[in-house]
Amino acid sequence: MRILDTLNFSQTTLRAYPARTALILLAMAIGVASVIILTSLGEGARNYVTGQFRSLGTHLLFILPGRSETTGGLPPLLGTSPRDLTIDDAIALKQSPAIRHVAPLLLGNAPVSHASREREVTVLGSSNEMQVIMTLEVIMGKFLPAENPRIGSPVCVLGDKLYHELFGNRNPIGEWVRIGSYRYRVIGVLGDKERAFGFDNSDAVIIPVASAQTMFNKTSLFRILVKASSADALDRAKEDVLRIIRQRHEGEDDVTVIRQDALIGTFDEILKILTWVVAGIAAISLIVAGILIMNVMLVSVSQRRAEIGLLKALGASTREVLQLFLSEALILSLAGGVIGLGIGFVGAQALQVWLPDFPVQVPLWSIIAALLVTLITGLAFGLIPARQAARLDPVIALAGK
Repeated sequence: MRILDTLNFSQTTLRAYPARTALILLAMAIGVASVIILTSLGEGARNYVTGQFRSLGTHLLFILPGRSETTGGLPPLLGTSPRDLTIDDAIALKQSPAIRHVAPLLLGNAPVSHASREREVTVLGSSNEMQVIMTLEVIMGKFLPAENPRIGSPVCVLGDKLYHELFGNRNPIGEWVRIGSYRYRVIGVLGDKERAFGFDNSDAVIIPVASAQTMFNKTSLFRILVKASSADALDRAKEDVLRIIRQRHEGEDDVTVIRQDALIGTFDEILKILTWVVAGIAAISLIVAGILIMNVMLVSVSQRRAEIGLLKALGASTREVLQLFLSEALILSLAGGVIGLGIGFVGAQALQVWLPDFPVQVPLWSIIAALLVTLITGLAFGLIPARQAARLDPVIALAGK
């Protein structure tokens, strides 16, 4: 029997049992669509997180208080810092020729009010160089003044969302707002898409770091952001940061310095693994669909015993009967896979519309893997009923026994 004849016969058989065929196609399609949608979400999450880090700019260093070593105690098992990071530490880092910009950073929450409107938002204390390091766009007015970071001027920059909540569409430049128990003059407004690390700067207010220290009664910094003079100078900048901090902290290496590219690489690898994990979880549904194919085809064998007996009585060999049933499983698997791909792509597009800021992307490897798993699963689980059908005695099969 020619291959074309085998496929035509299988298609005729599948059309003769539309309910059974539709049930198997639905199971395979759901499995493939699950793989496509979940891997697109995983790939999108990876692109989103790495994109957030890259949006800060290039060749950056993040300085955190505390050593990056374990202490053997209770979680989180992080080293403790004998000294806090201070504004003077940040200023001292500018001694290095490998460092171009330094921005101290302090975070807190406080109510921001103007007239009768008030919102509880995140307050960022930093310096003028934060704009360059984090590539922030100011759409109205200007950013924090280029002054000594130890000076806490009563000025602030509003995020776009906060600006609209407090002032509507009125020009806020020169107006006064109350942050906590202090009054600040608005000198600028950020663009409406200013985000970093998933943090929404549009719903925040930025003030000088010294003013933030006074507001929150803190002398320590949350982080120090450093931009090297070039990508090639990153290693030198990191060495200089450790050397300068060690000199200022009585010989103690009590900070952790993280390179931006290392941080991106770490998150990239973690999220790649998570994407593979969710793809594996989704692939389980394909195995379930394969079991469904096997069970349905086993029932089909019992229902088609007379047909199988007639085929063998007319001269069909055991191998040809085996090929007939395997071709049915192959057609079901491929058709279900193609339908599932269509559903998966439609689902991914729907997610992109629903989450416009989330870069949903269907990776090529997930398409290939889903189709391969579908094909292998269909053939593997179709082999058992196919072998059972091929081994039937034609006389007994024709008698319906």
